[in-house]
Amino acid sequence: MKKKRLTIVCACLISGLSIWGQTVRCMERPKLVVGIVVDQMRRDYLHRFYPRFAEGGFKRLMAEGFSCDNTQLNYVPTVTAVGHSSIYTGSVPAISGIAGNDFYLNGKKVYCTEDSTVNAVGSTSPEGKMSPRNLLVTTVGDELKLSSNFKSKVIGISLKDRASILPAGHSADAAYWFDDETGRFITSSFYLDKLPQWVNDFNEKDRARALMKEEWTLLFPVTSYDECTGDDNGFENPLVKGEKPVFPVLTSNLLESEGYGAIRTTPFGNTLTLEMAMEALCQEKLGQEDRTDLLAVSLSSTDYIGHQFGTYAIETADTYYRLDRDLKRFIDYLDEKVGRDQYVLFLTADHAAAHNFLFMQEHRMPAGGWIASETLDELNAFLRKKFNTTSCLAKDIINYQVFFDKEKLAETGVDFAEVKKVACDFLSENPAFAWVLDMENLNTASLPEAIRERAVNGYHRTRSGDLQLVMSPGYYKVSLKKGMGGTDHGVWNPYDAHIPLLFFGGRIAHGKTSRLVKMTDIAPTLCALLGIQEPNGCVGQPIQELDFLY
Repeated sequence: MKKKRLTIVCACLISGLSIWGQTVRCMERPKLVVGIVVDQMRRDYLHRFYPRFAEGGFKRLMAEGFSCDNTQLNYVPTVTAVGHSSIYTGSVPAISGIAGNDFYLNGKKVYCTEDSTVNAVGSTSPEGKMSPRNLLVTTVGDELKLSSNFKSKVIGISLKDRASILPAGHSADAAYWFDDETGRFITSSFYLDKLPQWVNDFNEKDRARALMKEEWTLLFPVTSYDECTGDDNGFENPLVKGEKPVFPVLTSNLLESEGYGAIRTTPFGNTLTLEMAMEALCQEKLGQEDRTDLLAVSLSSTDYIGHQFGTYAIETADTYYRLDRDLKRFIDYLDEKVGRDQYVLFLTADHAAAHNFLFMQEHRMPAGGWIASETLDELNAFLRKKFNTTSCLAKDIINYQVFFDKEKLAETGVDFAEVKKVACDFLSENPAFAWVLDMENLNTASLPEAIRERAVNGYHRTRSGDLQLVMSPGYYKVSLKKGMGGTDHGVWNPYDAHIPLLFFGGRIAHGKTSRLVKMTDIAPTLCALLGIQEPNGCVGQPIQELDFLY
């Protein structure tokens, strides 16, 4: 009898057995997990640009992988730092502490990954003084490290520091980001004392310069981009002030006039990032040893280009067609180096983006641009008159939140609750705002539950603002300095919150779901695949429809 029971248990562990409707899988793990975050990618881009995607890139991921068609961000503000941290932690700003790209900490405005206690490695630039210390929770990479007694390798790569550091986590072997001053990938002393030789060798190739010398010309005839507005329109911001945003883009001239940082607003920034990722894959032997490794890659140029030109620009479409070809090259390299059955890749975005408000208005749809600095001035003028003070009681508006100056309030003796109430009433008169909410009383506010959930999830009590500005549909923050062209993001609406999510790998069954999947579900899904503990701030749930054949 004992021998028979042992045989049944072994069969369950080796081949998988359905018990009470649940499938028991063997404990084999993939050798490598690759995360690709396409910064500012809207979910509908997969369909808008599909006809011109080549075989092997996005089309392969869609044809062979699993697609979560209704993946939404479940917090505000929908910005880069929060998106990248939420993807890899399964957490939200209320818990993770990453309340925006910038937020207030102990009354001081800070950048999400700034760290004065570390130094740049690979450069003398202040851009190297970065670490994940402001992130208050663990990541998938941290949990993978713990599960393997720190034998697994975890590496993050991006042009943006925050898009490399926050996904990689606290115990990562390294996070590398691009230094505009030198055109090199650098890190900080939080991770390493010096750059590995392979990174130095890659930097010595000066690929950024070589790519920029190629010039940005279109892959197809300009008149064939029927999915876009014309090449010369009023919905874009030019790369060079006073010039028209038209093709060809002489990137070699931009390199000489603006330096290496100009590569960010070209598709070559994505090419460079994926080349660096392939070099890391090879030199660090990721997925090629007796362990499970994690490579977190973020492609930032899509965000810079989207901000500059908008969602319907030829520049944006051409960037995705070029990225598609770069993805094919990268996936083929994974097949060669790791083996198509030995890795799992997921592709998603940290947020999406609104259509340009002028473009929307031209097509008779509701939209508008909102200038935060003007609203701040108007609010302070109102509060000074209302409370008979010369002090500016509101000190900042960032992340679509109003921050009051607690020191000034204490000095004037004004009741804070009363200030918030009259400020809400005043701001509610602005048509740009659908609601103005007291962050400490979100649970009692009269608004749709979906919006309330996002606001509650986005509120960190020591780092977020005092009032939440919920924008009217189609409205977003614009900058007088940058111009009215291009686009922005940061709000709860589907145009900012609906993102692609594709899982791909030799042992992931093809399929899709239209059920609501939250961004915070990505991390626990990866942890279920790997058989490891979820990150310690995770609030998401594994995606049940996704069938892992491990």
